[in-house]
Amino acid sequence: MSDPTGSTRTVNVVERGIAEAAKWALRLLVLGIGVAGLLWLLGKGWSLLLPLLLAVLLSAILWPLTQVLRAVLPRAIAALLSILILIALVTGIFAALIPSVAGQAGQVADSAVAGIQQVQDWINGPPLNLGDEEVGDLVNQGLQELQSNAQNIALSVVGGVGTVGASIGSGVITFLLVLVLTFFCLSDGDRLLPWSRRWLDANTHHHATELGTRIWATIRGYILSQAAVAFVDAFFIGIGLWIIGVPFALPLAVTIFFAAFIPIVGAVVTGVLATLVALVTLGWVQALIVLGIVLLVQQLEGNVLQPLLVGKTLALHPAVVIGAVTIGGTLFGIIGAFLAVPVAAIITVVLRYVHHVLLPDEPENPAEEHKAKKNPLRRDPAAAEGQPAAAAAEGAHQHERS
Repeated sequence: MSDPTGSTRTVNVVERGIAEAAKWALRLLVLGIGVAGLLWLLGKGWSLLLPLLLAVLLSAILWPLTQVLRAVLPRAIAALLSILILIALVTGIFAALIPSVAGQAGQVADSAVAGIQQVQDWINGPPLNLGDEEVGDLVNQGLQELQSNAQNIALSVVGGVGTVGASIGSGVITFLLVLVLTFFCLSDGDRLLPWSRRWLDANTHHHATELGTRIWATIRGYILSQAAVAFVDAFFIGIGLWIIGVPFALPLAVTIFFAAFIPIVGAVVTGVLATLVALVTLGWVQALIVLGIVLLVQQLEGNVLQPLLVGKTLALHPAVVIGAVTIGGTLFGIIGAFLAVPVAAIITVVLRYVHHVLLPDEPENPAEEHKAKKNPLRRDPAAAEGQPAAAAAEGAHQHERS
């Protein structure tokens, strides 16, 4: 005889499983709609959000200089002078690179022509054995295709020129807006949180101050640590290119420095560029040596510098960094890839702080807590004296509020 009780129990389990799956499906749907709405809002406000993010990053770079200048100058003049010094420095770097590029351009062009001739000789020889007549036929066929599609190509070029012109105009406006926002961040940014006390209650102001301080520290730490990593990459690869005799060694080193602020992608692109320049100008042996130097320096960066400097500052897993760069580059191009890591770090800081507020007894970063347990000497001095660090911090905040 069949057991009706067992059948009923099985039906109940299936129904509960379906109901639970339906609940999670609804939650994921709502979450997906929320994320899509957030991305839509970001796209609509990108023209203002992008200059603001760039201004905050630029302010993090100039903040130490601004503080030094504030000792002898008013706030506004110190902020303006800091921006002018940065513009002069960047302009001077590129002005110094122009003679080097112009002087070696002829050598690179001659090497490129010789490389093309080598390719043609390889095509004429085995295994392709294409003579000059066959190559000429291929060239003529390509010219005929160009002539037949000349109108479409012309329209595309005109449209592309218009798009480039609009992009240049938008870039100029964005650049000017970044400078203006940077000026206000440097001159009055440190007044923002104290000023917000007028509009917020004591508890909200405490959280806003704590969270703002953590975000600012994270941004500054990221900029300084990434700049140190970028300098090491540019210095050692640039020295290697100079020793081998690769043209444009100094411009390539400067390009490597700026590209290093786009994690992973920047290193790969600039490494390939340096290898191609060596291949075209010097040959495949020197190109392999350059490739070896690039890989060696990148191994030093990935296994030592990134975990020691950037990883310790941001406490982000490499998978999170790769995912953030991929998503940012897909949605917003090069700028998105550049801003992806600091934005991911800011989101992580916010989530950790919210977790700390909701669950104050749990550590914000379990990895750091584990290190502290392994090395008690690195713990907070207040904890070593018998006073919990959290209580000491709370007492400091109460003193600040009073």
